[in-house]
Formats: sequence, C-alpha cells, structure tokens
Amino acid sequence: MTPPPGWYPDPHAPHLERWWDGTAWTEHRRTPDVPTAALHPSPDGGAGTGRARAVALTTAGAVLVAAIVTGAVFLAGDDGDPQARTGPTATASAPAPETGPPSPSPSSAGDPDTVEDQLNGITFPLLDGWVRPEHVAEDDVVMTTEGTYDCPGEGTVCRHGLVISRTVSAGEGKTPRVLAEEDIPDAADEAFDEDPVGDRPYGGVESHEVVGSGTVAVAGRAGYFVRWRVTTAEGPGGYVQSTVFPSSVGTESPVAVRYVFDAGEDGPPLADMDRITEGIRSVADAASGGGVGSGIGPTDRPRPTRP
Repeated sequence: MTPPPGWYPDPHAPHLERWWDGTAWTEHRRTPDVPTAALHPSPDGGAGTGRARAVALTTAGAVLVAAIVTGAVFLAGDDGDPQARTGPTATASAPAPETGPPSPSPSSAGDPDTVEDQLNGITFPLLDGWVRPEHVAEDDVVMTTEGTYDCPGEGTVCRHGLVISRTVSAGEGKTPRVLAEEDIPDAADEAFDEDPVGDRPYGGVESHEVVGSGTVAVAGRAGYFVRWRVTTAEGPGGYVQSTVFPSSVGTESPVAVRYVFDAGEDGPPLADMDRITEGIRSVADAASGGGVGSGIGPTDRPRPTRP
C-alpha cells in the first residue's frame, strides 16, 4: 500500500523530515517542528544501503501485529494536537506498511531465484550471496549482497554490493553508448563520493580508471556498458558499471542498470556483473537473452577488460 503525500522521517537523515509525493521521495527537507523519536538499527540489522542510514522501530498493540517501520514520527491530529503514529500509513484504518516510503522493492515474479523490475519489464537472476532489498533507502535497488558493515569513512552503514535499475531520460538521438558514458560519473559519485546528507562513507572519490566498455546484448536488446575502477580516500575503493539498453515494454525507454561493488576480498566477484547481465530477461519474452560480449550484430565489438 502506497503511503499518501506528506512529511516523513528522511531515511538518509532521521533528524530531518522529507516530502513524500505519494510515489517517491522529493528533494524537499525540513527540520521537524516537534521532536522526532528514532531508533538506530545495529550494523548487522540490514538497514540502509552503502550510503544511507535506516531507522527501525518495533510497535506492538492489542489489535495490531508487530510491524517493522522506518521510524516513529509525531503527526498532528485533526484538532492540531500532536499524536504518535508509526510510519506513514495510507489511510487511518489501514495497517502500517512494513517499510517506509522508499521506492517499492521489486517483486519475485513467483520465482525464488528471480527478481522482477515491473516498471522496466525485466527480471534479474538472484545469484548466491545476493538477496532482495530490505530496509534499503536508496531508490531503485533490485538486489543487494547479504549483510552490512561499518563504512570506512564517516559513520554510516555500507553494503558490499548493490544492483540498481532505473529508467533514464534519453535526449533525441542519444544512443545507449552516450547514455552509459553520461551515467557512469553520476553512478560513481552516488556510490562512493558524498551521500545526500553530506557524509562521505568512503572519504570521497580520488580517481577512477576505465577497466571495461563495449556493446552488449541485454534481454535481447542492443546496449552498451562502461565499467570504472574507483579509488577512494578510505577503504579499498570499488567498481561501478553502467549498462544502458532499451526496454522491451511500453515506450521502450532506455533502462540503466548500475552495479556497485566494493573492491577487496570482501566484495562480490566481478564475474557477478557479467553473470547478472547475462541473466536479465524481458518479462514479455522469457526466452530473451543477453550478456557481456554477446553477439548483437555483424560489427566488431570491444570486449570488457577484466582487471
């Protein structure tokens, strides 16, 4: 059930409130007029993404089962007096959702080994070591690695791997290659530089190196990918990849799939980027295939460089 528009605790900064427009977070934030009560989860509680904090609160009542929500906030009642509510609710009589307003988690499409991005009409293979997103504040995440850890930089909770799927706006004549090359700097900054509340979980990005790029078939559509090795001020750094291809549903708007992997021995294997790409399928055509290096035409294609 989608919560109605309103001010709710910001999952990135629980001491602030952020406007939820009924479908997604906006960039409007404010300091609450009344105190906001929040509990911070333990690092192994799975709350947050690689660059975000999450808030959890367990509430019990005589007529309600226990529900996990993003936090507790005092909302004004009809008479103007503050009253305690747990998380955003769609209606006064509806039960609180299990999580707060961040974008809905993708469905499993009835397959425990598959994650579905319904908006873009594709499914992803759920590899060993990867799970569906839970208590993830970052938008459009379709899967994460298991567990969390303390970030090497400014006190937030990080994950070793994220896969993000979103629709991108394509200007007239922009090819998947142009869109991927435009998206990769933003992907690197959002993953490893500064988060929305000004923290630097990895101390900031110091440099990057292009370690792979080329044409790629994804779900039977011709696309393009760019992969960077990112060096950060703290920690082992990581890898980020932007893969752009046209959707096979609706208006066939371009889809950008971002991969964010920690480097070092605790990060997921780079081969998972290729394995996930090769396993992406169109919901309209389950037999569609793809993958890094897959043939998509008679022209010569660059192969990815594997560090």
